[in-house]
Amino acid sequence: MVTLAQLRDADLSGLAGAAGAYDTLAGAFGKHVQAMNTEVTKHVFNSQWVGTAAGAANASLQRTSGRLDAAHTEMSAVSGLLREASESFQLAQSKLKEALQEAQGAGLTVAEDGTVSWPAPSQAERHDPGYDTPQRARALADRISHAVTEADGADQKIAKLLDDLTVRARTGTGLDLAQAGADRKAVDELGTGLMAAGWPAAGAAPTEVNSWWKGLTPDEQQRLLQAHPDLLGMRDGIPATARDQANRLNLAHLIDTYEHKPNPSDDEKQKLEGFRAIRDKLNVQNGRQPPAFLLGVGEQGQGRGILSFGNPDTAKNVSAYVPGLGTKLSSVGGKDADRALNVWNAAHIADSGAEVASMIWLGYDPPPGLEKVLDGDPRPLEVMGTDRAAKGGAAYDTFMAGLRATHEGAPAHLVALAHSYGSTTVGLGAQLPGGTGADDIILVGSPGTGADKASQLHIDPHHVWVGDAENDPVSHLPAKGRVATDVVLGPVLGPVADDLYETFAPDNQLWFGQDPASKDFGANRFAVPDGKSLSLDSHSNYMNSSSDTATAESINNIGQIVAGRYDAVTRQEGR
Repeated sequence: MVTLAQLRDADLSGLAGAAGAYDTLAGAFGKHVQAMNTEVTKHVFNSQWVGTAAGAANASLQRTSGRLDAAHTEMSAVSGLLREASESFQLAQSKLKEALQEAQGAGLTVAEDGTVSWPAPSQAERHDPGYDTPQRARALADRISHAVTEADGADQKIAKLLDDLTVRARTGTGLDLAQAGADRKAVDELGTGLMAAGWPAAGAAPTEVNSWWKGLTPDEQQRLLQAHPDLLGMRDGIPATARDQANRLNLAHLIDTYEHKPNPSDDEKQKLEGFRAIRDKLNVQNGRQPPAFLLGVGEQGQGRGILSFGNPDTAKNVSAYVPGLGTKLSSVGGKDADRALNVWNAAHIADSGAEVASMIWLGYDPPPGLEKVLDGDPRPLEVMGTDRAAKGGAAYDTFMAGLRATHEGAPAHLVALAHSYGSTTVGLGAQLPGGTGADDIILVGSPGTGADKASQLHIDPHHVWVGDAENDPVSHLPAKGRVATDVVLGPVLGPVADDLYETFAPDNQLWFGQDPASKDFGANRFAVPDGKSLSLDSHSNYMNSSSDTATAESINNIGQIVAGRYDAVTRQEGR
C-alpha cells in the first residue's frame, strides 16, 4: 500500500526514462518486423515457388510474422503502461506536495499518516467569526488523503497489468496477435481510467474543474494537454488558452483519422469537411486581430465546434452565438464564423476601448437542413420538436458557467446571442435552474423560446433583446394549435376554423410559444430592416457585416448591446 511518505519522497523520473527506453526498443524492433515482412515474407509469397515445401514455408512465415507483430504490440503496451504510470503518479504527487506546502504556509502540521493539526487558537481567534483554521485543516486533510488514495489505486492496477505483461513475455503467451491486441487495449483503457480517476467527475461544475486545473503545476498541465487533448478540449472550466492548445492537437488528429477512413459515410464526409473548414479558418486568422481560439472540437453527434474571436478569459465584453436549423460543422469555419467576427467588429466599434470576445458555439445538434428530407432523411423534421434544443440548452448553460469560472479579473459583460432554432435552444436553457448566467440575451429570427414571458428566462426582462424582421418567415411560423385546427377542422368548417382559433387561443403564439417580438412577451425589440418579402434572406441577414448598408442597422444594434451601450440601441415597437 502506498503511504504518504512514499508518494512525497518518490523520485519518479525513472518511469518516464523507462517508457522512453521501451519506445526506442519497440521502434527498433518494429523496423525489423517491417524488414521481415517486406524483404522476406513478401518475396516468398510473391515467388513462383509451389508444392508441399512451399506451402509449409509460407505457413511457417505467416506464423513467424504474426508472432513478430504480436511481440511488437506487447513492447508498445509496456511502454504505454510505463508512461501512464509516470503521468498518474506525478499527478498524484503534485497534488500531495501542493497540499503539504499549503499546510506549511498556514502553520499547520501534517503527520506521516496524513493527520492535520494546528496550534490552539488565541483568545482573539476564538472570538473572530472569520477564524477558519479547522475548516481549512479538514479540507487539506481530505486533499492529502485523496492524493495518496489515488496513487495507491493506480499502483495496484498498474502493478497487476505489468505482472501480466511480464508473465506473457516470460512464457511466450504474448506472441499471439489476439492476446497482444487485448493487452494493448487493456493498457489504453487503464490509462483513460487512471487519468479520469484523478480528474473531477464528468458532471462536475465548471468552478470545480477550474479549481482542479489551477491546482496543477504548469508542467503537469502541459503533460495532460499533450497526452489527453481529447479529454480536455471540451471541458468547461479549463482556461481558453489551454482549451485552444488541446483542441488544435485534437483537430489535427481528427482530420488525420477521418481522411484515412476506408469507406466513409456521408455524415463522416460532412464531419471531415467541417474539421478542414475550421483548420482553414484558424490558418486565415493566424497573426490577425482578433486572435482566434478553438474552444471546442469533436466528433460527437453531427460534430462539435466552438470558435472564439478574442480571448473570453480576458475580454470585458463577451458574446456566445448559437446557430439554428441546418447548421453544419463546416459553418463553424464558414458563414457562422463570419457572423461571430461581424459581432466582434460591431462591439469593438461600439466601445473601442474594451477588449471583446465573440464566439460561435456549436455544442449541440441542430436539426439538419430541410433539403435532406428529399433524400429520405427524417432528422430535419425534428425541427418541429424541442428535444435537440433542450439538450443543447443544458450544454450551453454549462459552457456559459465555464466562461464565468475561467474569466480573469472583474466579471465580464456576458451576452447570450441566438438565431432561429438556436433561440429556442438558448430559451429552454435559460429556463433551467440558474439559466444561462448571461447579463443580456439577444434573440434574432426566433420561432419562440418555449417561454410565455421574458421574465421566465432567469434574467431581468429589460436585458432580453429581440430582433425580428417583419418579412422573416421563421419568426412568423404559425402556432402548433393553429396548424392542428386547420388540419382537423379546416376541411369541415373552412374559414370558421380560423375564427374559432382566434377567439379561444392565446394571442401572439408562434410554433414554440409566445412571439418574443410581441409586446406581451415583455422584451426589448430593437430595430432591424424588414427584409425582402417572401424571401428567406430576411431570416439570414441579422448578423451581416456593417458594410452591408441594407442590413447594417441590425448588426450595429447587436454590437451596442454586446458593448453594454444600451442608450445607443435603436428600438422598435413590439407587435
